Amino acid sequence: MTEPIPVTRVTDLGTAKLMPDVDRERAWLLTVDGAPQSYVDLDAPTHLEFEYARRLGHALDTVAAPGRALDVLHLGGGALTLPRYVAATRPGSRQHVVEFDRGLLDLVVEHLPLPGGHGITAHGADAREWLESAPADSVDVLVADVFGGSRVPAHLTTVAYARAAERVLRTDGVYLANLADAAPFAFLRSQLATFAAVFEELVLIAEPAVLRGRRFGNAVLLAAHHPLDTAALIRRTAADAFPARVEHGRALRDLIGGAMPVREEDAVPSPEPPDGAFSIG
Repeated sequence: MTEPIPVTRVTDLGTAKLMPDVDRERAWLLTVDGAPQSYVDLDAPTHLEFEYARRLGHALDTVAAPGRALDVLHLGGGALTLPRYVAATRPGSRQHVVEFDRGLLDLVVEHLPLPGGHGITAHGADAREWLESAPADSVDVLVADVFGGSRVPAHLTTVAYARAAERVLRTDGVYLANLADAAPFAFLRSQLATFAAVFEELVLIAEPAVLRGRRFGNAVLLAAHHPLDTAALIRRTAADAFPARVEHGRALRDLIGGAMPVREEDAVPSPEPPDGAFSIG
C-alpha cells in the first residue's frame, strides 16, 4: 500500500497543508499557515482529536435526543470534522457548511472525501453575510467555529451578529461557538455579555487552567432560550481525557462582571494567541 504523503496548497486565505497521522491509517491534520485547524479520521468520524472539538461534540450530543436528525448550520468549515461527526451520530441530518476560503473547501473535498448519504452541503461565503440572508427559524443548531488565522473575526462578535444567529434558530434551537482567550478575559467576557443580551440561557465549557487564568485556550459557548442539559455536559466533560469545567448561572454572571455587549463600532477580533497555544489535545 502506498504511504499517504502531505498535501500543500495555497488557498484563498493562506497556505493549507494536509498531513497524514502516522498512528492512524486514514487520519489527517489540516493546518493553515502552520496553525492547526482540523483533524479528521476518515475511518472513524466520531473520533474528535482536538479538545475543543470534543467539547463541541459533547454539546451536540446533548442538544437533542440521541440519534435524532437535526438541521445544522456550521459557520466555518475547516476539514468538515464536526459535520462528519453529526452525520455519523445523527444520520439523516441536513447540514449546511459556510466557509469563506473556497480554495480550502476544494482541497478538503478533493482529498478527504465525505461518506455516502452524508447530507452535507458546503458553501463558499462570508459567515455573517450568509447568516443574515438565511431563512428565519430554519435550523436546530448553529455551530460557529470561524477563525481568520487564529482569531475570531470582529464582525462575528457583536450584538447584531448574535441577533442574526437567534433569527435563524428555531425556538428550541441552540447556538454553539468556539472562542479563545486568556486572563483577564476581556474578549470572552464581552462575548458572554453580548450573547446574554440576546439569549436567556448561557453555558461555558473550558479547561480549568484556562478559567483560572494560567494559560490561553479555547472555551465553548452554548446559548439558547431554554435550559440546557448541564448535568449531561458535566458528566461528559468530566470523563474526557482532558476534563473541563461547565459554568453557568451565577458563575457566568460573575465572570461577565461589568463587561458590556459589543456594538458594531466597538468590535475587535479575539486576541492573537501566543506561540504554541494551539495544539492537538
